[in-house]
Amino acid sequence: MSNYYIWTIGCQMNVADSQRLGSALEQLGYDRVATAEDADIVILNSCVVRQGAEDKVVARLDSLKGLKGATNDVTIALTGCMVGPQVEHLKDRFSHVDFFIRPQEITALVEFAADRQGLACDVDQMLLVASRPQVSTFIPVIQGCDEFCTYCIVPYRRGRESSRPLNEIVGETEELVDRGVVEVTLLGQIVDKYGHDLPGDFDLADLLSAVNDVQGIERIRFLTSHPRDMSDRILRAVADLPKVVEHLNVPFQSGDDGVLERMRRPYAITEYFDLIERARTYVPGVALATDVIVGFCGETEEEFQRTVGVLERVRFDTVHIAAYSTRSGTIADRKIADDVPPGVKLERKNIVESLQERIATEVNMPLLGNRVEVLVERKVRGRWEGRTRTNKLVHFEDPGEADRVGSLMEVDIARTSPWSLTGTLPGYGYTESEPTEAITLVPVGGP
Repeated sequence: MSNYYIWTIGCQMNVADSQRLGSALEQLGYDRVATAEDADIVILNSCVVRQGAEDKVVARLDSLKGLKGATNDVTIALTGCMVGPQVEHLKDRFSHVDFFIRPQEITALVEFAADRQGLACDVDQMLLVASRPQVSTFIPVIQGCDEFCTYCIVPYRRGRESSRPLNEIVGETEELVDRGVVEVTLLGQIVDKYGHDLPGDFDLADLLSAVNDVQGIERIRFLTSHPRDMSDRILRAVADLPKVVEHLNVPFQSGDDGVLERMRRPYAITEYFDLIERARTYVPGVALATDVIVGFCGETEEEFQRTVGVLERVRFDTVHIAAYSTRSGTIADRKIADDVPPGVKLERKNIVESLQERIATEVNMPLLGNRVEVLVERKVRGRWEGRTRTNKLVHFEDPGEADRVGSLMEVDIARTSPWSLTGTLPGYGYTESEPTEAITLVPVGGP
């Protein structure tokens, strides 16, 4: 019996890639194990968007050196955004690693795993569909990024933009439904650019419409979007298609036009405000998430305050906040001084976090006493946990014995907080108990 182990860090795209790798290995006769020490194939799916993430990957890689001493049969593979087109430096630094695989080239490892089992393997997309997916799962629809924002390493590691054929994505969605999936999230570094590189005249709106027609899918999400590429046609699709949820993730990164120019973000903040106004017009009640970088090269106090002003004006439901750290190989690393002191970066990050906590508290408070639809994803510490169409995390108690995973449940909200909602099924009272912590993912890198 052959075993595999996958360790994953980073964005939703990495999670999706790991699910696909794991599915393929299981269909080739491998069993997933909980520790690297018990595995025949060990895979590390890496992230280097932030220095802290890269440090964790390096530490994990170093910890695997001893496996080669115990047995020469174990195969160690590194994939994810740590692996670029040039890997000689990685081979020198981590000589115990057997494979260095770029994110979009994971089929090479699957073919090796098949050969190790004595099997012939012509990898197709169905082999890569998650064999045991969660009820809410990810589908990568476009890989890579052509934008080259000055702070971002992703285009250098994931390559140029490449969309998957529409019929292939629809087929994967149908297969996932057969395996119990109720909700899909269509993923891309810039998901709104889906289809622009394919023959024919279609875009993300057409893909949303096609997936909306799949029987058994109840909800469709997509991320991450770019302000320049979020078209009215896509917004109309969100408004008109019943399975596409009222939730958009549109990073603005900075509220100052000068900082946006240094970041190579091709829009002015007035254009971003116009997009938000159009989104709220097309989709009343839409929930908005965004990404913000504080302390980018040369950011003054006045420029930072403009970012604060955007947050106060738009009042996002969710804000992913990062203090800038230079990434080797990016344009900013080569051409712009990282001159904002670390203490100032941390202070600005804390200011934004405190502000967003207050805003999220105020945004969620009107939901108190409302009834919401929740897709149940798991049970944690005796409570069911799931999300609303607007991506609000909800915990609720159910006195019954039924397994609720995958069910769409009506829940009465009895308590709100900045990060989650707590409720109970209609007709049952609410009892106070320990709140459950939310599990959050790093947003897809790139835009």
